[in-house]
Amino acid sequence: MTPHSYAMFDTALGRCGIAWGDRGIVAVQLPQPNDAQTRARIAQRHGDIPEAPPPADVQHAIDGIVALIAGEPVDLTDIPVDLDAVSDFQRGVYDIARTIPPGRTLSYGDIAKRLGGVELSREVGQALGRNPIPIIVPCHRVLAAGGKPGGFSANGGVATKLKLLAIEGAVVNYTPSLFD
Repeated sequence: MTPHSYAMFDTALGRCGIAWGDRGIVAVQLPQPNDAQTRARIAQRHGDIPEAPPPADVQHAIDGIVALIAGEPVDLTDIPVDLDAVSDFQRGVYDIARTIPPGRTLSYGDIAKRLGGVELSREVGQALGRNPIPIIVPCHRVLAAGGKPGGFSANGGVATKLKLLAIEGAVVNYTPSLFD
């Protein structure tokens, strides 16, 4: 599914982008170092789509993302998403991740078990690393074994993931070492 349009919006983390199509949100772009780089990431992933004012349903999604990143325990599960461009496995991972409430976490292994076996943990991590709709599909709420943060592909990496979890009040039993 190719998105119709995208919009930029401000959050406590910086300016984000959101792209949508007829069936729902297809992408959220977390902040890059500047607006031009955020727009470039959207274009890189979705082609030359126009920037446009968001329709009411997309504005509802933006308002929810802004509130969540500001620390409000907002439930974003009512936001329609279009995951036609992802595999069935990825869709399963994202569906489970969407059930994790703000301030809570699951591990890659927890999700893998729900999908059929802990041996799928690496694949769960890879699916989350390709998540096209971060925040709405809260991949930041999924941790590695032992409460370690695991990876995070957004700008800022694990520091951004830990910041999002701290904003939500999630307890992460992890102190980064000199080498993290």
